[in-house]
Amino acid sequence: MATEIKAPTFPESVAEGSVAAWHKKPGDSVERDELIVEIETDKVVLEVVAPEAGTLSEVLAEEGDTVTSEQVLGRLGEGQASGESQDADKSEDKSEESEGDKPAASGAQHEVKAPTFPESIQEGTVASWNKQVGEAVKRDEVLAEIETDKVVLEVVAPADGALVEIKAEEGSQVESEAVLAVFGEGAGGDAAPSVGEGKAAASADDGASDEKVGDKILAPAARKLVAEHDLDVNKIEGTGKGGRILKEDVQKAVKDGSAKKTAAKSSAGSKPATAAAPAVEGERAEKRVPMTRLRQTIAKRLVQAQQTAAMLTTYNEVDMGAVMDLRAQYKDTFLKAHDTKLGFMGFFVKAASEALKRFPDVNASIDGTDIVYHGYQDIGVAVSTDRGLVVPVLRDTDSMKIADVEKGIVDFGKRARDGKLGIDEMQGGTFTITNGGIFGSLLSTPIINPPQTAILGMHKIQERPMAVNGKVEIRPMMYLALSYDHRMIDGKDAVQFLVTIKELLEDPARLLLDI
Repeated sequence: MATEIKAPTFPESVAEGSVAAWHKKPGDSVERDELIVEIETDKVVLEVVAPEAGTLSEVLAEEGDTVTSEQVLGRLGEGQASGESQDADKSEDKSEESEGDKPAASGAQHEVKAPTFPESIQEGTVASWNKQVGEAVKRDEVLAEIETDKVVLEVVAPADGALVEIKAEEGSQVESEAVLAVFGEGAGGDAAPSVGEGKAAASADDGASDEKVGDKILAPAARKLVAEHDLDVNKIEGTGKGGRILKEDVQKAVKDGSAKKTAAKSSAGSKPATAAAPAVEGERAEKRVPMTRLRQTIAKRLVQAQQTAAMLTTYNEVDMGAVMDLRAQYKDTFLKAHDTKLGFMGFFVKAASEALKRFPDVNASIDGTDIVYHGYQDIGVAVSTDRGLVVPVLRDTDSMKIADVEKGIVDFGKRARDGKLGIDEMQGGTFTITNGGIFGSLLSTPIINPPQTAILGMHKIQERPMAVNGKVEIRPMMYLALSYDHRMIDGKDAVQFLVTIKELLEDPARLLLDI
């Protein structure tokens, strides 16, 4: 009896989607919960899996067709239809086993493809392979990571098994849905090394992928790590076939610190200095590594912002005493009530939200020759990671409570450092706040994040002598910087916007009273 394959139930905000890709063709056998087709909406890509084991008998919605929620996409028949092909596969597997000394993968093979990139992303870079050829993996375990100019995308295993072949090495450029590797179901353990060893031997023989350094043979991924960490390959013990140094061997050496180059070693291996060359004592190490895609994008956008915007910066200073007293008084109660710490960023986000309502030009963006006024406040908060600076966006900050802001920022920070932020979380902001004060910056000039027209820079809180009511007092002061696009924002509005933030922070009761 045929079983209908239906589209998922779309969220209320999604009216329809399109069939992005069929992973099975009519006549192909499928297992229960195996991915059959992907539905792409304007927000996410939804996966449709097999409701039961069988054979795909009919496709009712072709790739590119528009479908609605719970629409029938195809039909699944009983599994006997593919019996002959399964027998053929089994006979081929048996013949392959007879040819080799060890058995190969016991199940079907799949192409491991890169994810479907959003329209704004053209290509990505294979950042790392978390699994090697022959290494046993579980279904949905991360195989590789693809680094784009915005986020890091994970590629997971389609089933239990092992990688049979890696076709896109670390550092290579790949496009959307490009084939990254071949995956075998049921492979791994004692069965998979025969496949991996065959690939390693072939690579070592033809010299296309591996590189020989002295008496050592390095895999491409291992060679990259050795260059990044400036290691002595002669001190690394290879565990691959024929002593081949694998990525895991280099990672172990980095962790143990057992393969560092010594000054004496460096001196012995270098050419004798000529009489005219000055003598230099000690090691003068250098290393050259490629710039990450995220860093390239950051550099490109910063230069673009300076070249296209009439950028100007106005400064002011704010007395943080009132906010600090309020924070000290309620931080313990706040933590118990909301399970998050009370920081300074919540006050700044709420103050900026109020100021943006009063000065809509600062909340606007420029689109060609048009000005787009936003009737909402979506504030991006700059987060520093090892990969570079990312700016996730808090949505509708005017309606958020300070506790919601603090929780959102903590969550953004953790996921940004883990590379788990989604692309949609870093798009569409109307204003940005960056806090260089956490690193000790006393004063800086932030650069606008296009197409936004302004950015607020926070800085270090430092006690300074201030004149208060005719007397000198030591007050906790912070410099504020507002960079703005003079094409859109006049100097008067920019200065008054910054003064509004200053007044709201120096008297936080204004935030509650809306004055």
